[in-house]
Amino acid sequence: MPEERHWLWGHGLKLLREPQGDPSKEWLTKVKHDGLVRYLTFFNRERLIVYSPRALSDIYVANCYAFHKPSFLTNPMRVILGNGLLVSEGDDHKFQKKGLLSAFTRQRVDALYPVFCQRASETIQEMRMAMKQNEGVLDIANWASRYALDVIGSAGLGKDFGAIKDENNSLVKVYKKVFKVSKQQRIIFLLNTFLPWWLLSNLPLSHNRELSQASKAIRQVCQDVIHQRRAQYAHEGVWGSDLLSTAIQSGRFSDDNLIDQVMTFLAAGHETTESSLVWAIYLLAKHPELQQKLRAEIRENIPAIDSGTEVTNADLKRIPLLHAVCNETLRIFSPVRLTMREAACDTYLQDTAVPCGTKVMISSCATNIDETLWGPDASEFNPYRWLRKNEEGNWEFLHEGGAMSKYAMLTFSQGHRSCIGQRFARAEFACLIAGWIGRFSFQLEDEALMDVSKLKIGNGITAKPANGMRMRVGIVL
Repeated sequence: MPEERHWLWGHGLKLLREPQGDPSKEWLTKVKHDGLVRYLTFFNRERLIVYSPRALSDIYVANCYAFHKPSFLTNPMRVILGNGLLVSEGDDHKFQKKGLLSAFTRQRVDALYPVFCQRASETIQEMRMAMKQNEGVLDIANWASRYALDVIGSAGLGKDFGAIKDENNSLVKVYKKVFKVSKQQRIIFLLNTFLPWWLLSNLPLSHNRELSQASKAIRQVCQDVIHQRRAQYAHEGVWGSDLLSTAIQSGRFSDDNLIDQVMTFLAAGHETTESSLVWAIYLLAKHPELQQKLRAEIRENIPAIDSGTEVTNADLKRIPLLHAVCNETLRIFSPVRLTMREAACDTYLQDTAVPCGTKVMISSCATNIDETLWGPDASEFNPYRWLRKNEEGNWEFLHEGGAMSKYAMLTFSQGHRSCIGQRFARAEFACLIAGWIGRFSFQLEDEALMDVSKLKIGNGITAKPANGMRMRVGIVL
């Protein structure tokens, strides 16, 4: 157990004050452990952090359905997501996942590359116009957010949210009210660990009223799109390639549950992608030689994303350095730093008894840089760990990055509860990075931020800079 703790608050104040996940990274190396670390939260309530591959395997595979998401997390999520895949458990989760798997096959995601590239092209074109008005300085976080929202709208629902061209349109504003975490919402989440959700959700707070109204508005948009998809099929006999059309075709979901799945797509597919894009550009700005080398390889192997020429998955595979940079970004800066599970029954983790109700923390931000799994340079940004030379002397992509275990990389989780949309996420991520680096050069406006410790990290759903990411952007002809 970590030594420094308050007699009543345990380690709770440390967890509250420091950036999300930082205490778990510290305890990984400073607390003697065998893969499990016990710590205390407010009122000395015991919790566990899981570090070892063996214990992670128990949670993700061997005893997967013995560990559920705690109700204090899922109850607030259900207000927005209903009973979608992200909050379902047990047989219900198995049923839903089976119905959605066909939407995320390699073939289905490959068919969406034209959408990813079209949205990337629009983003590049709008950024070029914005550069003229802002002396070449842009907030990359803002543009990453707009791209990610329009991608999930187009590829998820087959609906253009219009965020790239107008970030202040009515639909985008409603979306932000639903999915952006406010200060009031953070307080409610904190209180929810002590107080019943039925009480907090019925308090006459502006947050509760606005969230309810905005959520109903977004769900109505989803309902309208479902009707449009069915009418389109009845008229033309052809389904769209978007994720919603695939889910409708499965025949496994009622309209209400289809809406739940769409809300889940929107929640899971926007901020995580935005965060990854921001950190990738930040790291490439910190390593200008790597940025230049990646640009050369992109330009050598594919046409410009904004040229109108179609770029496919097969095209991007010819750029192993691109995928290495993306993977290393996802490793160093996992968008979701922490996930929590609760033992649904008395069980075991690597032969240690875990009573029913025990809260168990999984720290991707710590495990992803564990030196026992990644080697002594685990904390360093090194895309070349994902590459090796083949017999012809060309670079090949290494899917596990030379790590000692498949549980060394937890960005998309592992096992039966791994992220169903990770192939989709990787594809949209790679498309915009290829477009951006192929067309622009990036340099931090404030060079003091080359030191990542100077960056203030927000405590929202995902780990990203609290004040955006301002870059000097240049056009590369």
